[in-house]
Amino acid sequence: MEITLNSGYKMPMIGLGVWRMEGKDIKNLLINAIKIGYRHFDCAADYRNEAEVGEALAEAFQTGLVKREDLFITTKLWNSDHGHVLEACKDSLKKLRLDYLDLYLVHFPVATRHTGVGTTDSALGEDGVLDIDTTISLETTWHGMENLVSLGLVRSIGISNYDVFLTRDCLAYSKVKPAVNQIETHPYFQRESLVKFCQKHGICVTAHTPLGGAAANAEWFGTVSCLEDPALKCLAEKYKKTVAQVILRWGIQRNTVVIPKSSKLERLQENFNVLVFELTKEDMDVIKSLDRNYRTNQPAKFWGIDLYA
Repeated sequence: MEITLNSGYKMPMIGLGVWRMEGKDIKNLLINAIKIGYRHFDCAADYRNEAEVGEALAEAFQTGLVKREDLFITTKLWNSDHGHVLEACKDSLKKLRLDYLDLYLVHFPVATRHTGVGTTDSALGEDGVLDIDTTISLETTWHGMENLVSLGLVRSIGISNYDVFLTRDCLAYSKVKPAVNQIETHPYFQRESLVKFCQKHGICVTAHTPLGGAAANAEWFGTVSCLEDPALKCLAEKYKKTVAQVILRWGIQRNTVVIPKSSKLERLQENFNVLVFELTKEDMDVIKSLDRNYRTNQPAKFWGIDLYA
């Protein structure tokens, strides 16, 4: 299943996120994912594993497992590189061993102190708060992103973690419209207004943290996941699927792209199998009723400031 972006390119509706994947495991995971059928991989400079992803991709191409044009590769501009968009993109391309990106996203709508291209540091001030650079506007950053399209380095550009207001502003000042807004959204954090706003204006929504963070966010942020929700467990039993499969299918039926992360081969296969069943409208409504407006990814823990405040 694919969705056509406003740039004209097609994006697979299920992908594999590589956040928190260990370098030594990445090659086997990505090769196995490609063999299962994954064609969409979501990366970021901040994940600090682009070089390992690039090694896996190079092997997949060299062995004839897939061709470059068969894959949809996303990566992201880190906060400290807002004033160095071209250099940061080229750095990611070099690490990923690619000539072009299918999608390049502004990772967060905030510029921070530059610490060197590709270092992806989150520099803190003496007060322990994220050192935000107030001299670089998001409009300036976006025009740098548009330049990447003109240069042929990137096919589509987009935003990530933007709310309605910031998305509206981007639409107002953009010459090349954002093709995607990648946001946290799952049954406990449905963000219906933002999803509908983006879709109304031709922006595809990609759901990061589509399972509510699970163990990773519980460990980092102390949050709970919707994977243990009784109503979702009942639906999983009804469809003879896992809870994760039900949640991912719900995301796809909202017309959002889902990019679950998994380091287990069995889970990779299970997550990919969400394309073979469909939830009824009544069951979609059951899941809609579970919304708690509950964010599980909380970078304020590390940055000393709540950017969503």
